[in-house]
Amino acid sequence: MSFTRTWTVRFSDTDPFGIAHYPRMIDAVHESSDMLMESIGWPFWELSQNEGIGLPLVSMDFDFKGQVEAGDAVEIEVTPTVGETSVQFDYTATHDGEIVFDGTEHRVCVPVGGDSGVALPDGLRNSLETVDTRYEDH
Repeated sequence: MSFTRTWTVRFSDTDPFGIAHYPRMIDAVHESSDMLMESIGWPFWELSQNEGIGLPLVSMDFDFKGQVEAGDAVEIEVTPTVGETSVQFDYTATHDGEIVFDGTEHRVCVPVGGDSGVALPDGLRNSLETVDTRYEDH
């Protein structure tokens, strides 16, 4: 199951050459996982308050395969893979049917104030395992 949103590249997202600047692409990836978590009823910002846990980012890797420019609509698909104490988000971003970047974000479930992994709450696990939604962002 996956989550897809449309990221419209803004002029402010581009470098002096008019091409989307990589830090803005990373922001779009992070924003996509935020949107996914919100769409399933588990916003990142509520995890610590309501569950006493967090899902900090422990590693990220992504590759650029093409360029996008201001005004381009980029489809960012996020596919979660749930482990016992972690979740991996795989990203594939396409524009006009071509992959422009892809990557992986790995997050570990830790208690507030703790530094070692704990099991994901069952409700969060179930929600992540059944992700199947689309979010339009224009």
